[in-house]
Amino acid sequence: MENSSYIALSRQMSLSNELSVVANNIANANTPAFNGDKMIFREYLTEATNKQQEELSFVQDIGLARDLSEGPLQTTGNSFDVAINGRGYFVLDTPSGERFSRQGHFQLDLNGNLVNSQGFPILGTNGTINIPLDEGKIHIADDGTISTETSQNIAKLQVVQFENEQEMTKSAHGLYTSEETPVNAINIKLIQGSLENSNVKPILEMTRMMTLAKEYQSLQNFIKKEDERQKKAIERLARVS
Repeated sequence: MENSSYIALSRQMSLSNELSVVANNIANANTPAFNGDKMIFREYLTEATNKQQEELSFVQDIGLARDLSEGPLQTTGNSFDVAINGRGYFVLDTPSGERFSRQGHFQLDLNGNLVNSQGFPILGTNGTINIPLDEGKIHIADDGTISTETSQNIAKLQVVQFENEQEMTKSAHGLYTSEETPVNAINIKLIQGSLENSNVKPILEMTRMMTLAKEYQSLQNFIKKEDERQKKAIERLARVS
């Protein structure tokens, strides 16, 4: 295979990976607080082994960049739905350790503990949050303070932030981990009765998918024609010799 085919194949492999990322974005367009991903590419140059050989430029995908823009808010009217306005994350206690999420769809378990959809406890500034089941209407202030009709300042939701959110790693159930030590979030506001929707724009992602698929097919055709050209050249050389 000639150098042009190798270069085309490197781009095709990158396109395949990018198509998977776009497909995952589209699949999570309705997932609350989901952040879309984008591929990061760079040019990879091979070293020339002699003066007659030129450097070859290949396409290399080196990672993902997460779109950190906030998704639109949806009013639900549910007292245990909480959206974060600003850059911050709720803290959850899981069997694998603390995890972080912007998804604020909470509920009470049978013991009155505030948990997420998977049953993981939501942490407050003083640990797990327990709300008596017979306390009446729940109020969550914009600073995260939780009160009821009969009790004030039951707990306060812990919201943290990270200096470099791009270094956070996605884990199971749409949660995040980080090796960076979180700090208490500032310049944020909690909105009770609302959820943050995904920041994925389906129409843009679908358009991107069609463009990538078209480019992938074009490269496939190029590689096929290049392979046929080489076969014909070899056959002609064989007849001459």
